[in-house]
Amino acid sequence: MSGALLVVGDIVTDVVARHTGPLAPGTDTAAAIRTLPGGAGANVACWAAHWGCPDVRLLGRVGADAAAWHERQLTGAGVRPRLVVDAEAATGTVICLVDGSAAAERTFLTDSGASLRLGPSDWSDGLLDGVARLHLSGYLLFSERSRALVGVALAGARARGVAVSLDPASAGFLTELGASRFLALAEGVDVLLPSRDEACLLTGLPDPADAAAKLSRQVPLVVAKQGAHGALVAAEGRVLARVPAAPAVPRDTTGAGDAFTGAFLAALLAGAAPEEAAVEGCRAGALAVEGVGGRPPSRAG
Repeated sequence: MSGALLVVGDIVTDVVARHTGPLAPGTDTAAAIRTLPGGAGANVACWAAHWGCPDVRLLGRVGADAAAWHERQLTGAGVRPRLVVDAEAATGTVICLVDGSAAAERTFLTDSGASLRLGPSDWSDGLLDGVARLHLSGYLLFSERSRALVGVALAGARARGVAVSLDPASAGFLTELGASRFLALAEGVDVLLPSRDEACLLTGLPDPADAAAKLSRQVPLVVAKQGAHGALVAAEGRVLARVPAAPAVPRDTTGAGDAFTGAFLAALLAGAAPEEAAVEGCRAGALAVEGVGGRPPSRAG
């Protein structure tokens, strides 16, 4: 399949703190701290480019404080950024607390800043020129202004016959929004890429396979990301494939789901079947957890 991938979503600055021991309330906890570019939407775009997609575009909103830095980081990763600079809000910031255990699990403290102030006025159907797939970060559904943008972008894509994918993005924010409301907002999406927790939240089912199957009665293709347990590919109410995870020694699980999504979409655009694309997603997820932060290795490194 020829054509570009357009990602619409969040661009934030990640402050990643990897602490080797338990957090000590009221005093110091030793940690290795780095400031890195992040954001689910931006991460997906960078991973898609890293995985060989030749034309990846990104629409997002940032503050003037870090706009130039984020543009350089995205361009250097092979992404064509379309950044809206917010005159009022600062760039979003996420503090990522990563424990030093073998699982390298992370906890996020999120200040969305300018990222969820993206709105319909920032959209033009001309952004879809030459685009074969539109990917929407689920974070956009967690503010009224960016929800309105999702509706406009979805309508534009449907009118042009552009396939649309959506990643729910955050189990915590999804709980606040509500499953039924999320699914109503996702109507018209072709591909849904939830984590196992998000799939279970959206359906009320405890088993991720059952949840993915149920979701695929509403969305044509559902790919449930399960981390170390691989991925599930479901369509027409049943699980079509169980894709194993690629081996990895995790250092930081931040952005692993974004890596999966970016590689998965790049593979689909290259003509892969969904199960083959999920294999690529698992490979990218494994590579992601072996580094720090949510972006792929630099092209220079």
